[in-house]
Amino acid sequence: MTKRKLKWAAIGFVLLLLIAFSVMRALSSRKAQQDAVAQSAAAQVQSVVELAQGDVVKVEMRELAQGLPISGSLKAVNSAVVKARAAGELQGLTVREGDTVKAGQVLARVDATEYLARVQQAQQQADAAKTQIDIAQRQFDNNKALVEQGFISKSALDTSLNTLEGAKATHKAALAAVEMNRKTLDDTVLRSPISGVVAQRLAQTGERVAVDARVLEIVDLSQLEVEATLSGADSVDVRLGQSAVLQVEGTSRPVLAKVARINPSAQAGSRSVLTYLSIADAAGLRQGLFAQGTLATAQASALAAPLSAVRTDKPAPYVQAVENNQVAHKTVQTGARGESGKEMMVAVTGLAPGALVIRGNIGPLREGTAVKFTSAPGAPGGSSPKTAP
Repeated sequence: MTKRKLKWAAIGFVLLLLIAFSVMRALSSRKAQQDAVAQSAAAQVQSVVELAQGDVVKVEMRELAQGLPISGSLKAVNSAVVKARAAGELQGLTVREGDTVKAGQVLARVDATEYLARVQQAQQQADAAKTQIDIAQRQFDNNKALVEQGFISKSALDTSLNTLEGAKATHKAALAAVEMNRKTLDDTVLRSPISGVVAQRLAQTGERVAVDARVLEIVDLSQLEVEATLSGADSVDVRLGQSAVLQVEGTSRPVLAKVARINPSAQAGSRSVLTYLSIADAAGLRQGLFAQGTLATAQASALAAPLSAVRTDKPAPYVQAVENNQVAHKTVQTGARGESGKEMMVAVTGLAPGALVIRGNIGPLREGTAVKFTSAPGAPGGSSPKTAP
C-alpha cells in the first residue's frame, strides 16, 4: 500500500514539473512577442518621412470663388442653313466643308429655264392686259362723247366704264403675276445669308432638289457660346455678367466665358434652366466641342486649406499638419468651398494662420512621424513621400 502511494506521488510530481515548464515557456514566448512589438513601434516612431515643398500648403486667408459646376457644348451664336427656295436641278455648287464664305456670296443655282419661261409668259399676259385697257379706254371716250351729244344713253357709258375698270384690274393682276414669277426666278440663285464657314454640304451638283431642301449649313466661328443646363435650384443664383472658367476638350488653355442670356422658362419635365455663356476668345475653337468648368456665383474671404487635404477616415474631419517637424492630426471644421487660383479650397477652423498642411495625395501618415523636407521644391500636387529609417 505504501509503494502505491509513492508511485502516485511521483507521477503527480512529474505532472507538476511539466505544467510549470509549459507555463514558463508560454511566459517567455509572450515576453518575446511584447519585445518585438515594442521594437517595431519604436522603429515606426523613429521613421522619417521625406516631403517635397510642394507636398505641403500654408493655411492662410484666401479669396474663394464659390460657384456652380457647368458643362455643355460650344455653339455658334450665328448659324444658317441654306435651303432651296425653288425646285429643280442644282447647278454650280462648288463650296465644301471648311470653305469660308461671305454674306451675299452666290453659292449655287437651281436650273432657271422653266422659271424664266414663266416670267416671259406672265409679262406677255400683262402686255395683253395693257392692250385691253387701251381698247376699253377708247371705247369709253367714244361713248362719253356720244352721251354728251345725246346719241346714246348714260347706261351705255356706265357699261364702258365698268369694262375699262375691269381691264385695269386685269392688268394689275398680270403685273403682280410678273413680280411673283420674277421673285421665283431670283430664288433660283442660292446666296449665303451670313459670313462664316461651311459646316455641312447636304446636296450635290446635278441633284434635283425640292423646295426647302437643305443644301448647306454655315456657321460663324467668330462668336461662340456654351449652352449649359442648370437645375432650378442652381439657376436662382445665376446672374447676367457672371464669369466662368472653362476647360474645352482638345485645348490646354483655360477659356473665359460670361453669362450672356438666361432662359426665362424651365424646360418641361426636367425643370432645368438653359443658360448661355458667351466665349471671350473663340480663336481656335470649334462648334460642338465639349466644355466644362465652374461658374463663379459669389466671393468669400476665409482661412482656407485644400479640400483634398481634409481627411474623413476618422469620426471628425481632420488634416495632417506639420508641427515641430512631426506629423500632427488636427481636427477641423469645414465651411464654404470655392476655387482659389486653379485649386478647390475649403474654409477651415481649428488651425492657426500659417500652419503647414500636407496635401491629400500623400496619403495617411502616422501621427508623430518625423518629417524631413527635400531640398528641391516639388511641383504642386507633390510626390510620394520617402520613408527613411
